[in-house]
Amino acid sequence: MQVILLERVAKLGQMGDVVAVKDGYARNFLLPQGKALRANAANIASFETQKAQLEARNLETKKEAEALAAKLDGQQFVVIRSASDAGALYGSVTPRDAADAATADGFSLDKKQVVLARPIKELGLHDVHVSLHPEVEVTIQLNVARSTEEAELQASGKSIQELAAEAEAEAEFEIAELFEDIGAAASEDEGLAQAVEEETEEDK
Repeated sequence: MQVILLERVAKLGQMGDVVAVKDGYARNFLLPQGKALRANAANIASFETQKAQLEARNLETKKEAEALAAKLDGQQFVVIRSASDAGALYGSVTPRDAADAATADGFSLDKKQVVLARPIKELGLHDVHVSLHPEVEVTIQLNVARSTEEAELQASGKSIQELAAEAEAEAEFEIAELFEDIGAAASEDEGLAQAVEEETEEDK
C-alpha cells in the first residue's frame, strides 16, 4: 500500500514522504495511529493544505520532547521484582513497568514510548531506549532488584553474581569461625579434663 507520512517514521521516511508499505503494517499501525494517510489524490491534496500546520505542530511537540529528554536521558529507575538466587526473574519487566517506574519518579512516560527489544528476565542494570518523539530518543537505565538495598548495591557497580558470591563467602567464613570456636572449646575441655586427671593422680 502507498501511504503519505504525517510524521517522521524510523526506517521509513520523513513527514510528507510517499512510501510503499505492507498492507498489514499500514492498517494495524500507521493509519490507526495517525502517522500516515493512504496516498490517494484527495489525501495528498489534503496534506499539502495542512502541511504548514502539521510542521508547526511537529516542531512544538519536538521542543517539548527535547525539554523532557534533557531531564530524562541517563536517569536510573528501580524496579523491584522476585527472582531466584541465580538472578532469573519470576516473570519479566515490560514497557509498562518501565513507564510506571519513570512516572512514579515524576516523569510523564507512556508504555508506547518505551522500546524494548525483548522483555527483561533477569536482575541487574538494563539500558532501555525511550522514543519521546519521532526525532527524539533517549536512554534510561532500569535497576531490577529484589529489594531497595540490593538495588543500591547494584547501582554502586556490583552484579547479582558478585553479591551472591560475597554472601556465600561470608556464610563460609561464619561456618569456619564456628568450627574454630567449637575446636577451641573442645581443646579447653580436653585441657580441663587432663588437669582434673592429673590432680586426681596426685591425690592418690
